Amino acid sequence: MTTVNGGISFWYSQTGIPVPREPLPGDTTADVCIVGGGYTGLWTAYYLKKAVPFLRITVLEQKFCGYGASGRNGGWLYNGIAGRDRYAKLHGHDAAVALQHAMNETVDEVVRVAAEEGIDADIVKGGVLEVAHSPAQLARLKAFHAAELAFGEKDRLLLGARESAERIRVTGTSGGAWTPHGARIHPVKLLQGLAKAVEALGVVIHESTTVTEIKPKHAITPYGTVRAPYVLRCTEGFTASLKGQKRSWLPMNSSMIATEPLPQQVWDTIGWEGRETLGDMAHAYMYAQRTADDRIALGGRGVPYRFGSRTDNDGRTQPATVEALREILVRFFPATAGVAIEHAWSGVLGVPRDWCASVELDRATGLGWAGGYVGSGVATANLAARTLRDLVQLDSGQGHGTDLTALPWVGHRVRRWEPEPFRWIGVHGMYAAYRGADRRELSGRSSETDPVARVADRISGRH
Repeated sequence: MTTVNGGISFWYSQTGIPVPREPLPGDTTADVCIVGGGYTGLWTAYYLKKAVPFLRITVLEQKFCGYGASGRNGGWLYNGIAGRDRYAKLHGHDAAVALQHAMNETVDEVVRVAAEEGIDADIVKGGVLEVAHSPAQLARLKAFHAAELAFGEKDRLLLGARESAERIRVTGTSGGAWTPHGARIHPVKLLQGLAKAVEALGVVIHESTTVTEIKPKHAITPYGTVRAPYVLRCTEGFTASLKGQKRSWLPMNSSMIATEPLPQQVWDTIGWEGRETLGDMAHAYMYAQRTADDRIALGGRGVPYRFGSRTDNDGRTQPATVEALREILVRFFPATAGVAIEHAWSGVLGVPRDWCASVELDRATGLGWAGGYVGSGVATANLAARTLRDLVQLDSGQGHGTDLTALPWVGHRVRRWEPEPFRWIGVHGMYAAYRGADRRELSGRSSETDPVARVADRISGRH
């Protein structure tokens, strides 16, 4: 069987590539203009319109809603957020605990809205299982679990090898950690259902409309300019394509494969009856889910970054990356050695220089943005959108400060990435170091994290 490479993502093979909505017909005005038709942009439109029904809201999307990370991710709706430890250092432990608590609640908020809006996104709240394969990974897993407890997540479990296998039988697992704050989803079904709900509320969406520049009160496109008191940038991994934003957030690549539907005898070997999302403690980590039609969709880093912050072509990924992901699949689940890989694809995620997600509204200019999720955006985008809603209401005099506007990621600023070729050399060097560290850890007996990985963490700003 030939592997379909690209085609945006496997998720669109089930729903079909949508026919784009009409582009912007010319100059127009709005109360709020949102640039980007992914989760962040659509959730922001949804919550703003629900809160203030008379607002005129326009969403501009360069391709079609869900073309970017929102339509290509691994379907992890979970409570992870990029930058929590740094926010604890900058604003205190209690502030970071509040941020984590908000993320825990966000998983249930997305599930609630999906049910309320009649969106069938194959959601199963089976939690998140993360496993360790080596002494060093097990030590990191235990430290990770202790840190999560310290940030207020009291309902998670630390599992031994046997307890982990009772959930998912991953070959070579030495231990695991499970949190209930996670769900498997079909990301495109959620995205498309959300877009329909937003339009039903009266939000205008223009697709096939590339925004080339954002200025105070202006979103400029080849077809015309939208003028609005508030212009919100919700472009995540595609932010570098905007004028003046080349070095703001780095578009990091992540790649995925999806198997053919697996027969029952394979599932009898693997287990996975709880439909948990699955990850590991490698430095170049993997992520996976059991889909609604009984495939394994599994992802990880391939070519991490393209020179000049370029993005991909409709999700195509390199054959070497497909083979590397297949090797992870078979190492985890030897029973899949003979199964076909039906689909492979890639996408970009937004990475700030300090690896911290953030939300901002500049009250002097009306410009706002949210993102930098570093691959944890399915749930985080919802929290960011509700926060943008509250910031706009606060600034416009239609609301007051809330618990969300007080969270430590609001207003966070970070320095820009280095110019080329330094950022290309740095990112590729970092992931080469991580892959080498993972190989050494898997073949060794030490419980210490590989020293090369520690150096890479410090240089990259990840920790």
